[in-house]
Amino acid sequence: MQPNYIVELNEQNFQQILEGSVETPVLIHFWAQMSPESTEIVPALEKLAHEYAGAFTLALLNCEQQQMLASQFGVRALPTIALFSNGQPVDGIAGPQTEDTVREMLVRHLPSQDEMTFKQALALMAEGNHAEALPLLKSVEAALGETGAHKLALAECYVEAQQFDEAEELLGKVLMQDQDAQYKALMAKVELHKQAADTPEIRELQAAFEADPDNKDLAFELAVQFSQVNRQEEALELLLGILRKDMNFSDAKKTMMDILAALGQGNEIASRYRRQLYSLLY
Repeated sequence: MQPNYIVELNEQNFQQILEGSVETPVLIHFWAQMSPESTEIVPALEKLAHEYAGAFTLALLNCEQQQMLASQFGVRALPTIALFSNGQPVDGIAGPQTEDTVREMLVRHLPSQDEMTFKQALALMAEGNHAEALPLLKSVEAALGETGAHKLALAECYVEAQQFDEAEELLGKVLMQDQDAQYKALMAKVELHKQAADTPEIRELQAAFEADPDNKDLAFELAVQFSQVNRQEEALELLLGILRKDMNFSDAKKTMMDILAALGQGNEIASRYRRQLYSLLY
């Protein structure tokens, strides 16, 4: 069964397909059995359609079966490939082609693979699936990481994952022209977290621990307090420090494992501290 982005074009559906090019570009391939060159390129076109996974619609028009329709497009030679956007032809190539020449045409008009991945991540975020969006955003960071849209999307995922330090650092790199309503909302969430996470009890414990940094009980109590206000990285660092000195401190080991489990497998902080804990255990 063909995916919905590969269709056979005919008189019944061509108007709907062309109107659809307002949202998604349509690549029409005019072919016929009497033209071997036009049939040989079809697998390559289908391969490209699968690669782009819906970023364009591949419409195959059999000119022998749809002669009236082909004549409406003014096709004079086979094979002919035409790209339509907003209902109008924007590019085309005639004569025998290779996969590379068609790909070059698509690159001129379609978003890159990185941009499509970014769009997929935004769709997941709109559905509330920030945990699934985060690795997608990280995968395109090298290509899109300097754009304001990517920084804000990644910062939102960090906030949702309660990685507030990472979010704050990233928001600090957002340029003035990109500091929109989303930026202000994220900054407000980070600030609220900072205010809630800096209680008098924590400040008192921090002062006591700084005065007695070898006190494992103080370190553990401070780690628990950090964990309760979602300062998980600081909690994990303290717990790891305890276990480096005393692997028999069972409460520290259990609390650390509980925090790692709560953060989940995809969390960067959890992954980093999980590796360090396993290196101590094994």
